[in-house]
Amino acid sequence: MAKPPRPGTVKTRLHPVLSPARCAALQAELIRHTVELATAHAPRTYLACAPGGGDTPVPPVPPRVRLLAQRGADLGQRLAAAVTDAFTDGAGPLLVVGTDAPTLTGGHLTAAFAALERHDVALGPALDGGYHLIGLRAAHTRLFALGPEVWSTDRVLAATRALARGGGLSVELLRPLRDLDTPEDAAALRSDPALPPRIAALLQPAEAR
Repeated sequence: MAKPPRPGTVKTRLHPVLSPARCAALQAELIRHTVELATAHAPRTYLACAPGGGDTPVPPVPPRVRLLAQRGADLGQRLAAAVTDAFTDGAGPLLVVGTDAPTLTGGHLTAAFAALERHDVALGPALDGGYHLIGLRAAHTRLFALGPEVWSTDRVLAATRALARGGGLSVELLRPLRDLDTPEDAAALRSDPALPPRIAALLQPAEAR
């Protein structure tokens, strides 16, 4: 799941420390990194692109990556549509990730696929109360039916687990990771040795460059 790297529309909460153009370059690198990671550790990769990019395309991706158009009025609807499209295309089990967890590794993806051999759902918690990854053994799109007042809050993970329990689905929690959303996230990630060097370089504030 990704937004096109258009200045002024991506990573806007980082604008206090990074310019809109720098945030767009960061978004492009996050997409490249995530696609590279996915294609190296999964037999099939989809990139679901958000609309509204205008003349700003996503960065070039390998031919084997299948592009999907995000559809829906909110994040939950867009996630449900992308999951439905992927399962209809024959995918499964499926890992859904955004581009906001730059310390995500192949080990995390392998652990998520292993969890889906034992459980219906795998969830990778984010430190902000959301999740950086959701793995599905089947198209359980009801897990994305959160109210608009819940998305982008610290209640997302708990609300998703509650939906899973209500639907009789078993869930395994994976290792938590930090999302990259705020200046505080950027400061913490800059000191994380797991941060890829190209992303680390783009996170340097102007006075440090």
